[in-house]
Amino acid sequence: MKKLFFLSLLAFIAILVISSCKQSKKEQSTDALASHIDSTFKAGDDFFLFANGKWFKQNPIPASEQSNGIFQLIQDTINAQIYHVCKSSAEIKDVPKGSNKQKIGDFFYSGMDSTNLNAKGLSDLKSDFEMIDAIKDINGIVKTASYIHTVAGTPLFRFYVTQDEKISSKIAVYISQGGLSLPDRNYYIDTDPRTVSIRQKFITHLENMFSIMGYSSDKAKMAADKFMKLETSIAKNSRKREDTRNAWKNYNKMTFKQLSESTPNIDWNIFMGGIGLHSVDSVIVRQPEFLKAINGYLKSNSIDDWKNYLKYHLVKNLSIYLDDKTYNEIFSFYATTLRGVKESRPRWKRVVEQTDGSLGELIGQVYVDEYLPKGTKEKLVEIGNNIKTIYAERIKALDWMSSVTKEKALNKLSTVIMKVGYPDKWKDLSSMEIDRSSFVRNVMNANKWEVNDMVSKYGKPVDRTEWGMEPQTYNAYYNPSNNEICIPGCNIIVPGYEGKMADDALLYSIIGATFGHEITHGFDDQGCKYNAIGNLQNWWTKEDSVKFYSKTKMIVKQFNGYVAVDSLHINGELTQGENIADLGGIIMAYEAFKKTNQYKNNTAIAGLNPSQRFFLGYALAWMMNERPEATANQVKSNEHSPAKFRVNGPLSDMSEFYEAFGVKQGNALWLPDSLRVKIW
Repeated sequence: MKKLFFLSLLAFIAILVISSCKQSKKEQSTDALASHIDSTFKAGDDFFLFANGKWFKQNPIPASEQSNGIFQLIQDTINAQIYHVCKSSAEIKDVPKGSNKQKIGDFFYSGMDSTNLNAKGLSDLKSDFEMIDAIKDINGIVKTASYIHTVAGTPLFRFYVTQDEKISSKIAVYISQGGLSLPDRNYYIDTDPRTVSIRQKFITHLENMFSIMGYSSDKAKMAADKFMKLETSIAKNSRKREDTRNAWKNYNKMTFKQLSESTPNIDWNIFMGGIGLHSVDSVIVRQPEFLKAINGYLKSNSIDDWKNYLKYHLVKNLSIYLDDKTYNEIFSFYATTLRGVKESRPRWKRVVEQTDGSLGELIGQVYVDEYLPKGTKEKLVEIGNNIKTIYAERIKALDWMSSVTKEKALNKLSTVIMKVGYPDKWKDLSSMEIDRSSFVRNVMNANKWEVNDMVSKYGKPVDRTEWGMEPQTYNAYYNPSNNEICIPGCNIIVPGYEGKMADDALLYSIIGATFGHEITHGFDDQGCKYNAIGNLQNWWTKEDSVKFYSKTKMIVKQFNGYVAVDSLHINGELTQGENIADLGGIIMAYEAFKKTNQYKNNTAIAGLNPSQRFFLGYALAWMMNERPEATANQVKSNEHSPAKFRVNGPLSDMSEFYEAFGVKQGNALWLPDSLRVKIW
């Protein structure tokens, strides 16, 4: 999955469907690409800062953010639009109960009523605390964990229902490792000073949280210490994040009886029944050894320790919908300590984002009608088809792939489903209960609806038309089981060009690269393991696989060499799928751009030739200045490389970039041809 971030120069944006056109001299003088160039950096040494440095200097990171750049600016504009939808809905009098506007308005109102939230404290969770306090045995732990899975989080392990990776036409039940409060197992194990400091602060945070829940000082300290020991044990039995990327090793199908026999302390009938699943015949366990460890810990740790564990997970995951004291404690650790954010966002932004997160399908319908320009779908389909055409040409010309595998690759490419703009049908949220009495209960009801919707698919035919994102979600994804890409409608936005059309160099370097990135996921180190109908299957010849993985090893080595912050290197193994997709995306986008009139006519804008504008546009798409704490957190726990290396990394592998900016041996980004990664 790839996040694309775009520039906005205004608090509210004009959404444009963009196309190529010539600009006047006045327009050229204010060109967003040219105006961001920082000439104190050489393009061949650090293109990311060369392209974006001036903007970074003029726009420091706000105290309420972990970074500043494209994502924050575009999200602010989308939030402003959604805020209007929420506020206007909340102000409607005599709105019909159960209507979209009633649910949106009441959800938003309950979150904005800070006086009521602060007066209540944790009282809205009173019945949940009583449920946890009443636990007497392991079955009680399992039953309560099941309940929390439906309303607040994923204690013990992760559980979900989705397509069977080996039989994509069927829905399967999955269980995988999880149950940790810190972002990754590394935080419990690594011994570098930054991580050790975070662990120490986490224990203090735990004490504070248990105190907020009403524990005495001594009891809070004891609970925090035992909590940390329990989660550290769980972390040590968790696979490294890069090891969870091996699709074959993380597919372990077993019958319900085998699952029960392998973990006798877990009554799976109790857990599944609490989730709403019955008559489950088989389960796919991602990491069997992890589940066996949890099975042991349920017996070796006291009931009281598990009660504390469940209470913390419940409150942590619901904290931002509660009183300010609880929210501020969670913010202090998870935002300030982990990501370096100094102060929280205004309440309206937080509530708008949560309303969108819980009621995205409802807001999406309004968003499409009021904010997306007509023709959005058609324009996105046009770009996507152009990228697919280029991809086919590239596959046919590969010198390392056999004709047998090429034929299968072209078939897979031709069958890629493109979901663009917005869905043709919307989900039915009529059963979701929303009112103005409790913000946290509204969120819990929405979470429960999501879980019910997920488990209701079990035993039914796969709906390949279903979307996994809303049109106002600034993101995109590739789903290997469906062999599909999804590009929500708001990706058509190119802010920074209000009042004028953006040129094709921008169109293809930003939106075209998005399509190229997501399609490449179908052929990266993971996507290549799924065939055209989405089944986990080895469809490559042995020789082609050897050649392919020799190339992916090169990109792993390349990114292992990058130091992101302090002495912390990027994990090339963990990030290789996204790095491969970035490289494939920018290559396909550039090849498609070469077929436009702007490129063919060598039309210069603001003193920049077409190729220069294309590569600067790509850097613009990743213009993000991040706090070192946030960068460190990303490197330790995320499969995406930091923004700087998503620009400098793939461009250093492209000879066209070298030619556009005169990159020569001696420049920091220069690589000898033998070390430049060439895959697609």
